[in-house]
Amino acid sequence: MIRISLPDNSTREIALGTTGSEVALSISRGLAKKAMAYGLDGKFFDLSHPISSDGSLQIFTADNDEVLDLLRHSTAHLMAAAVLELYPDTKFGIGPSIENGFYYDMDIPDFKGDKDLEKIRSRMKRLIKKNLPFTRKEISFEEASTLFSKDGQKFKLDLLKEIQEKDEVITVYTLAGFTDLCRGPHVPSTKFLANFELLSVAGAYWRGSEENDMLTRIYGTAFASKENLQQHLNLLKEAKKRDHRKLGVELELFTSKGLGGPGFVYWLPKGTIVKENLENLWKDAHRHMGYQLVSTPHIAPVELWKTSGHYSYYKDNMYFTEVENGEYALKPMNCPGHIIVYKNAQRSYKELPMRIAELGTVYRYERSGALHGLMRVRGFTVDDGHIFCTSEQIVSEIQDVVRFALYFLKMFDFGYQIELSLMDPADPDHYAGELEDWAKVEPLLAKALDDMGENYKTVVGEAAFYGPKIDIKLRDALGRYWQGPTVQFDFNIPDRFNLEYIGSDGLSHKVYMVHRALFGSVERFIGNLIEHYTGNFPGWLAPVQLIILPITSAQNDYAENLYNRAVEAGLRCELDNRSETIGYRIRDAETGKVPYMFVVGQRETESETVAVRRHGEGDIGTLSVEQAFELVTKACVRPELPERR
Repeated sequence: MIRISLPDNSTREIALGTTGSEVALSISRGLAKKAMAYGLDGKFFDLSHPISSDGSLQIFTADNDEVLDLLRHSTAHLMAAAVLELYPDTKFGIGPSIENGFYYDMDIPDFKGDKDLEKIRSRMKRLIKKNLPFTRKEISFEEASTLFSKDGQKFKLDLLKEIQEKDEVITVYTLAGFTDLCRGPHVPSTKFLANFELLSVAGAYWRGSEENDMLTRIYGTAFASKENLQQHLNLLKEAKKRDHRKLGVELELFTSKGLGGPGFVYWLPKGTIVKENLENLWKDAHRHMGYQLVSTPHIAPVELWKTSGHYSYYKDNMYFTEVENGEYALKPMNCPGHIIVYKNAQRSYKELPMRIAELGTVYRYERSGALHGLMRVRGFTVDDGHIFCTSEQIVSEIQDVVRFALYFLKMFDFGYQIELSLMDPADPDHYAGELEDWAKVEPLLAKALDDMGENYKTVVGEAAFYGPKIDIKLRDALGRYWQGPTVQFDFNIPDRFNLEYIGSDGLSHKVYMVHRALFGSVERFIGNLIEHYTGNFPGWLAPVQLIILPITSAQNDYAENLYNRAVEAGLRCELDNRSETIGYRIRDAETGKVPYMFVVGQRETESETVAVRRHGEGDIGTLSVEQAFELVTKACVRPELPERR
């Protein structure tokens, strides 16, 4: 007999080998019908799996969010089973659950892309109605090799070799005629998988390598309830309307296609206005907060990156070239350049903290399948800053950086979530430096956040190779989280470059270094802004803040006077006196998301007034010229600089 404890703090003795489904039935028939899996001491198991030890046990149903990954992974298997019935010669890769959904990579003969999704969807629904079970089996390597060789499943055989090398137990799951190499667990049967949708089709290289086969990746999503599925589909629909790639074209902000090369952004005139205004505020705010702005080259000798450690840890993501028989690299980071700035002179303790910053363009190799508009590119601008300080200044400097980052997020009404990213002590080879140093420094970041009263989540294994970091995820208008500001402590790179300062005792002392980026990537931040505002930028960022619309050519002179006055007032203004109807031109301005319009006809010309329209609201009344300009000017004022401490 073994003893288990239940969530209500009760305990019971059960026979060794009792299954999770038997425990659920012993509690109630209702629970047994709804049960999807069980957990023992935090580890998930199939309901049919025998319980082999004492522990804390919980039966999971659709009411528990913890089962969503299991539900989605099971739906990926369901999709694969449907594909196998429709395309018997399919070769299967992997089918994991992902955030908000799942996918499966497959080599599907004669597959016609999105056109065939409905066939797969219908076959999945047919399998759901049959209430087919998932069955688990442990097999030997030889049995697994024979099974997958027989069907020519070369990708499964590839995975099987890895499992053999790790000496892991080999398990397979079967659903209908589909048997998959899988650790599990899964839901008991297909009846639990009714609330799904197939979303899209993409290409993906096997194992992410361009040297391998190109497979078809089918994305889908699944939820425990119909209501939650519909809510998510509505969110996807809204996200599609806000897609920065679509709006970037419609609003003529940027382009990234054709001869320019994948992953490289070309800012069009209107997009350049947005970028420059954002960067100008950034520069003014940094000078206000005691930073010195610098500028460093885009390319440097490989020896620089070897000294910094980037070559060892990051070379697969770097671009290299030969120059005068020497190897050079396009910079993937700005920090080595800032170190050269620091080392330009001997530094005194009186100069510390020394804060330097740069809007530095960096270049990183991203696989073509990972590229995504402004969010994932190969060349982008990092709003980099580095703080060189003493050990006593670390906590206060980190706190000031976090406040500085939140200044920008709150300016745009972004929500946020803070993560403290630490090293994984089980994988020390992935990190530079001594474990003792990490153990000293990681608590300092926690102290900085604790003293500020900020809530945060600790994430093990997400630290940078050179030190722990604070990641601030921004939350947009749809509740989605994106990578945003980051604050990284570094006690390794300063040692590599022998960075020192002269203390008050006249002796040399070790310098500590903080890396920080408040936007992260300027390109990604603007992509976030486009989607957050659906392209309706705040007045101070809008490429065109005001458009003057004469109703007929008789008002052209009056309209031109208004236009000249707007330009003199510093407003970004356009005069639209085309021959199209006023209705057409108003709709055009609305589509362009221009914040304000001045419509002038004969009556406005004679009374020296304007009919004011605000984007998204329509006509807000007729105002005197002075009142109208005051309204627009106030709406386009740039935010105030942050408070200095």
